[in-house]
Amino acid sequence: MGEEDFHSLQGVFLMSAGHLRDPNFYRTVVLMLEHTPDGAMGLVINRPSAMTIRKALSIGGSVNSGDAPVFVGGPVEPNSLFILHNCTALAGTDREISPGVFLAGSEHSFDAVVNPQTSVESPRFRLLSGYSGWSGGQLEGELARGDWHILPADATLVLEDDPYGIWEVCLRRIQRLNRFLNADVRNPEWN
Repeated sequence: MGEEDFHSLQGVFLMSAGHLRDPNFYRTVVLMLEHTPDGAMGLVINRPSAMTIRKALSIGGSVNSGDAPVFVGGPVEPNSLFILHNCTALAGTDREISPGVFLAGSEHSFDAVVNPQTSVESPRFRLLSGYSGWSGGQLEGELARGDWHILPADATLVLEDDPYGIWEVCLRRIQRLNRFLNADVRNPEWN
């Protein structure tokens, strides 16, 4: 595939196909942060860990959503932390990945989202450890094999309170998007 044929998946969801049994991606939904001919990077949004935000940040005091879980963003660099948020006050400094979802890009943004004393607004956010990565052509091969489904990202799902049902919600959306009428209709007037 030439670069002129390349179509970036940045800002969309990848939903793992039901047959994908890799334990890192079984029944996961990945928000794609970057996708170029050289590779791709995303964050799994529906895999909470047992670690709380307060414990991960080693903060004893007040923390926005301190008892919420840290999410496993993927198997690459598990000690790296990422924040996805909906704080429009930081829209000028942080990268909008998908409409209404921003990736914190600085220590200031990180503090503004996590620390209740510096928060401009009460943002919804997700703290994630690690990321999902693909080398050049790897993701395209997995897509060609049918390991992933592509669908538009949805800010409400990225920051959903109950992450356990996100994969099923995406599955229903994929099924709705791929509906078609049976070509062997007995009475076309019934349509």
